[in-house]
Amino acid sequence: MTETVRGFVDYIGEEAEKREIVRRKIEDIFKLYGFEPAETPIIEFEEFVKGDNEYDEAVSNIFKLRDKGERSLALRYEFTFQLKRIAKNKKLPYKRYQIGPVFRDEPVASNRFRQITQCDVDIIGSTIKDEAEVLATINKICQEFKIEAEIQVNSRKLMNSVIKSAGIENAEYVLRQIDKIDRQGEDAVKLEMTKFIDKDKIIKLFRILQKPLSFFKKYSGYSEIKELIETSALYGIKPVFKPTLARGLSYYNGNIFEVKGRGMKETIAGGGSFSVNGMQSFGYSTGLERLTQLAKVSVSEKKVLIINIGQDEKSIKLAEKLRKNKVIVSLWTDKGISRALEYANSYNISKVIFIGAEEVKKRKLKLRDMKTGKEEMLSERELLERIIK
Repeated sequence: MTETVRGFVDYIGEEAEKREIVRRKIEDIFKLYGFEPAETPIIEFEEFVKGDNEYDEAVSNIFKLRDKGERSLALRYEFTFQLKRIAKNKKLPYKRYQIGPVFRDEPVASNRFRQITQCDVDIIGSTIKDEAEVLATINKICQEFKIEAEIQVNSRKLMNSVIKSAGIENAEYVLRQIDKIDRQGEDAVKLEMTKFIDKDKIIKLFRILQKPLSFFKKYSGYSEIKELIETSALYGIKPVFKPTLARGLSYYNGNIFEVKGRGMKETIAGGGSFSVNGMQSFGYSTGLERLTQLAKVSVSEKKVLIINIGQDEKSIKLAEKLRKNKVIVSLWTDKGISRALEYANSYNISKVIFIGAEEVKKRKLKLRDMKTGKEEMLSERELLERIIK
């Protein structure tokens, strides 16, 4: 049996190359905004993974393990809970990013896998102004990949205040239900809530949640979300206030946000305010898989195959010169020219260089364009200029 476990995927060839390009660009943007890298274990103690949020849907779907010592372990389902350990004794604000695999033992769908590569940024010891800068990183990522997206914002503090004003006590339950609106629809969520909450209170709550931001001045959390929107404008960002935005995880305690692509139900990125070791913090997660799917980037065309026909020294020296100029080079040695050209086509190699006795004698190199089939005899200097330009 060689197939993958359901919900796990192999990435190879051009798809893997595109993922690498997207990941590298994301990492570069995180660094530009002053975030430093971190790496943490994939496996942790189950108790630590659950933390205080064991009834959250994501936590209930963790992969559970046991080692030879019969200790209860689990695969990490996100990076945020690990901040409790790595942020200790750090000079504040501590700004870190992390990119790596996380795992969820949940039902598989066409766009939901059990292993995803998550890209996180967080600021421990954050202010509202820091929150705006965090939004600037995901805005920059969307711009880099030419993704048309909208940043939607809300406040957990404001939501709790609104729920209380509607006469509803169990705010945590209500927030979990409201978070399902995008997936299940408002009518289905309201119907589910009538099992535990008076219908008139539900009607009152949703009537309030249809109001514009200016309506919420009297509610707790209004000033923070207003400041976030105003500061974000300095970065050229126009967040949209969405009063029904809830976010699923219970640890959020202030401003929250999601990034939606135009015409998409799925979330590109999401996060918000939370506490780490008693310090107010802010951050988000985005999935490499979804960004790679949406990103408008081209895989590098600077790929060359050198067909070495008994000219080891010349072929290797030329390959190293090209590599010094960031050109991807593969060497093909004495295995037949037709097979070499088939190989170049199968791996989308756009240029092929022939180096044999005839080329060395003429002090010329034959360059073949695999897209057009055109061949030219060039000096080494001319060839390098043509490929590296």
